[in-house]
Amino acid sequence: MNRITALLLVFFAAAGIYADTKIEITGVVEWDTLEIKAAVSLDLASAGVRLPSGRGQGEVLLSGGYLRLIRSGILELQVDSSSTIADLINRGEFSLTEVESLALAARSLPPALSHDMLKMSASYTFSISGLSAAFLRHSWSAPVARTLNPVSTARYTGIIIIAPEDLPIYGMRSAAMAIPCLFPKIWDSEMNLIYERNMLQTGISTMVRYSSPAGIFQHNPSGLSPELRAVVGDRPLRIFASGVFGIKPTDLIIDRDDALLIISSDENRRLLSEGKVAIILDDSVLRNEFSGE
Repeated sequence: MNRITALLLVFFAAAGIYADTKIEITGVVEWDTLEIKAAVSLDLASAGVRLPSGRGQGEVLLSGGYLRLIRSGILELQVDSSSTIADLINRGEFSLTEVESLALAARSLPPALSHDMLKMSASYTFSISGLSAAFLRHSWSAPVARTLNPVSTARYTGIIIIAPEDLPIYGMRSAAMAIPCLFPKIWDSEMNLIYERNMLQTGISTMVRYSSPAGIFQHNPSGLSPELRAVVGDRPLRIFASGVFGIKPTDLIIDRDDALLIISSDENRRLLSEGKVAIILDDSVLRNEFSGE
């Protein structure tokens, strides 16, 4: 019996009060905003809640239901190419208690009643950046790769890697669409590691910012959305990914010549350590919906 199964059995044994109470959650992981949004609804009759005297009881049940049901959406989050948060818990590298603490930090709107007064619902939003910060525990940053043969390169304000279409999978005769995760790696075409989480300066909690292609086709001088400009500035280096790598296709491969433009100067290497990196993916992979009851 793995760690998650054992902990969930204990939890559900202690949560028998939910056996006949109908509480449902619908939610979405939005990688472009780095947020998880969820709506939780309680069937008042199934919980034996009578209004108006039972409103407080309904709010308590709704809050407890949120903590119980949001777990599934969090546990399925892809941390890197090989692991979800559930995998890390199974290996003892993270805990359900830490998951609950992050869920409790959510912003919420006061519970509201449906027009027919049969249901009570509430909405919650919390940042994925809080999850990233929980996994960035290094006290010093690893050096960004250098080259013995630097090339002449401009000074950029950020890095954008464009990968919204199917790309060749390294080592396989197939292709896949890149998907988001908390900590993607970037490799060059000679399979030198260019960027990974430990290269981030301490105190920086977000490794990359994701966006749909619309984010780089705006009607302004930079062509960038305000969200992207805040990360990569007005003069970013734009690179097209040439492939994907990993158990899940989260890691991107860029051409060696493009990698040299980054690692040939201190200023451009610093863009990596400061997390001034954006990845452009297809809209279809930037939203992961989940539900449960």
